[in-house]
Amino acid sequence: MNRLIVFGLLIIISLGSCKDRTEARKAKSQITNEGTFTTMQDKLDDYVSVKLTTDLTKLTDNEKKILPLLIRAADIMNNLFWEQAYGNKADLMASITDEDVKKFVSINYGPWDRMNDNQSFVEGIGAKPLGANFYPVDMTKEEFEKADLKDKKSQYTFLRRDRNGKLVTIPYNQHFKAQLAEAASFLLEAARLTDDLSFKNYLELRANALLTDQFDASDRTWLDMKTNHLDIVIGPIENYEDALFSYKTAYEGYVLVKDMAWSEKLAKYAAFLPQLQKALPVDPKYKTESPGTDSDLNAYDIVYYAGDCNAGGKTIAINLPNDENIQLEKGTRRLQLKNAMKAKYDKIMVPIADELIDPAQRKYITFDAFFANTMFHEVAHGLGIKNTVNGKGKVRDALLEHHAALEEGKADILGIYMVQQLHKRGEIEGDIKEYMTTFMAGIFRSVRFGASSAHGASNMIRFNYFKEKGAFIRNTNGTYTLNYEKMDIAISELTNLILTLQGNGDYMGVSQLVKEKGIIHSELQSDLNRLKDANIPVDVIFEQGLQVLGL
Repeated sequence: MNRLIVFGLLIIISLGSCKDRTEARKAKSQITNEGTFTTMQDKLDDYVSVKLTTDLTKLTDNEKKILPLLIRAADIMNNLFWEQAYGNKADLMASITDEDVKKFVSINYGPWDRMNDNQSFVEGIGAKPLGANFYPVDMTKEEFEKADLKDKKSQYTFLRRDRNGKLVTIPYNQHFKAQLAEAASFLLEAARLTDDLSFKNYLELRANALLTDQFDASDRTWLDMKTNHLDIVIGPIENYEDALFSYKTAYEGYVLVKDMAWSEKLAKYAAFLPQLQKALPVDPKYKTESPGTDSDLNAYDIVYYAGDCNAGGKTIAINLPNDENIQLEKGTRRLQLKNAMKAKYDKIMVPIADELIDPAQRKYITFDAFFANTMFHEVAHGLGIKNTVNGKGKVRDALLEHHAALEEGKADILGIYMVQQLHKRGEIEGDIKEYMTTFMAGIFRSVRFGASSAHGASNMIRFNYFKEKGAFIRNTNGTYTLNYEKMDIAISELTNLILTLQGNGDYMGVSQLVKEKGIIHSELQSDLNRLKDANIPVDVIFEQGLQVLGL
C-alpha cells in the first residue's frame, strides 16, 4: 500500500458507539498528573478528523501531475522530523501493543502528549528532553557553552558525542543525505513539468537547498513568486521543537493550492505595513526597523501537512521566511490556510464560544473575524523589532528558549492591534466587537494547546494580563463578558510591554513574565475542563494524501 495512504490511515480516529467508547475507557484508564480520570480514548477524542481536499477542476493537467510529486517530497519530512523529535520511530512502535496508544503516538510524533505539556503517555518512557533529539540527552547548557564548535548554534546541525564522549556537530544534509536526495528528486521532477518559470526556479533552488542546508537563495526566490497556482513549503524551518536553546530547526512540509480570488482580496493589506510599524504604541527606538516592501498575503487550500507542522496542534497560517535579514530586506509571505482554518472554526471555535462567551456577545463570533485575526497574527511577525537596541544582538539569540513564546505573543497582540488600526481607517469592514470577541474566544482555543506549546504559553500570558486589566469578567454561570474599552487599553499596553522586552533582549524580564503569567489558574482550568466534558475537540487531525484527493 502507498506509504502516504498508510500514514494518513494510521492517524484517523475510528468513531464507535457510545457504548464502545465507555467500555474502551474502562479498559484503558489512566490517572493524569492533576488526578483526573482519563483514558487513551479521551486523548484521541481531543482531536477531530477532517478531510483535506480542494477543487481539482481548477488545476491544469500538468498541475495534476505535479501535485503528487510535491506530496511525495513533503511526506519524506515525516520521518526526518520523527528522528529530530524522538529518535527511532520503528523501535518505539514495535514496543507498543495497544493500537490506540499507537494512534496517539502517531499524532504526537512520539510518546509525549504535545497538548498536555509533553507529558509521557507510554509506559517506561520518562520526560521529554528539552532539546528533543537535537542534542545528547546528558548534555548540559554549560557543556554546550564551553564546547569549541563553530557551528554548534547553527539551525541545521545535530550535536552528538564521538567515541571519546566529546561533543561534535553533524550537518542535517549529511545526517539525512539519502532521504533529502529523494525529496530533492521529486522537486526537480516537478520543476520539469511546471509551466510557471518562477515556480520552476524556486523548486530547483529548494531542491539544492535541501542538499546543502543553504536556504537563502530559495527563500528569496520564493518571495518573488507571484503567479504560481501550486506551492510547497519544505525543509527545516521552525525552532519550536528545540525547547533548550531554540537554535535548531525542524523538518516539515506543506503542499498548497492557491485560492487566486481570495489572495487578490488580501493583497492590498501589505502596503499598510510601513504605516502600521510607525504607529506602534512603543518608544520610537523600538520601531526604527522597516518591514520589507515585498511582503504579500495569500489564501490557500492546504492538501498535505508533514513533519513538525503536523504534530499535535496544527498550523492554520504561515509567515515565512524566518530569516530576520530577509524579512527586513524583502519582507515575508503570509499564507492563510483557508480550508484548515474553516474546519477549526466550525468544529472548535464556535462550540467554545457557545460554552464560554456571554450569550449576549456570541453574535460577534464570525469566521471573517477569525480569518482576519489569524491573518494579521502572521502579518505582525514582520513588524516590531528583530535586533535589540542595546547591543545584545538579535532578539532571537538574546531571549533563547523564551523567544518563541514571546514572539507568538507579540504576533497575537500586534495582530489585533493592527485590526483595530485598519478598522479605524475604514480598511476593514464589520463591527470591531466581532474581531475583539472572536479574539477572546481564540484565547480559550489556543490555551488548550498547553504550556509546552509556544502558542499555548503566549495565550496564557495574554489571558492573565487581560484579567488583571479588567478586559473581561467571569460571570457566575462560567461565561465571560468582554469590556471592550478596557480591552482596547490592555491591547495597547501589552503591545508596549512585549516590544520593550524584545528590544531590550531582556531575558530575565521575559522569564519573570512567563513564570508569573504563563500558567493556567484553577478557575480557568475548570472552564477548560467544561470544554472537555462537552466533547469539544482541542484540535484536528487530517485524512490527507493522494487517495483523499482522488489522484
